[in-house]
Amino acid sequence: MNQKPNKPISILSIMDKSTENVTVIAGVINDILKNYQDKRQDYVELFNLANGYDFTKPTNKIPLQVYIDMCDWIENKLGKFNLIRIGRNIGESTYEMMLTKKLIVGKPTPLDTMNALIITAQQGVQDPKKRGWEIVSHTDKSILMRKTQNFNAVLQIGLLDALIRKTGVSGVRVDLNSEVRIGAEYDQYLISWL
Repeated sequence: MNQKPNKPISILSIMDKSTENVTVIAGVINDILKNYQDKRQDYVELFNLANGYDFTKPTNKIPLQVYIDMCDWIENKLGKFNLIRIGRNIGESTYEMMLTKKLIVGKPTPLDTMNALIITAQQGVQDPKKRGWEIVSHTDKSILMRKTQNFNAVLQIGLLDALIRKTGVSGVRVDLNSEVRIGAEYDQYLISWL
């Protein structure tokens, strides 16, 4: 009988979705809510998710679960396009933070910007397990990114799109080509440009 050996299973190779002791800076939550400030009365349920937390300083720490709950609410009630738009807003803020902290200077390449995203995510999300982003591979016209933190998968499309567009390349495309929600070990995004 010819049997193939069993592939070893590594618990560490599967996306860890735990949120215990994980926080995100309040600026991220502010970027989400600013899209709905003008019609706050129409989105009471969304704003109630933020009750009890101090958003007055963008660097205040907010439980990551608040971010997750808000993204889930928006995706279920308002649709995926709203999350992509929010992701673009967060991408704009993230890019400004990268410039302020001198993580990128001059005319950064897409690869420079994704390397800066890894650092920015580590600074903006306090996680004892140090989850965030990884660069899986890259070419002159593409980067494959892996998300190892429990960020909303759809929102990240907008974030990555905004960050890469800031580098000045054209024909930007972001594809979520493996997704935890449908059985993948991690969410992975193929970013390409002309």
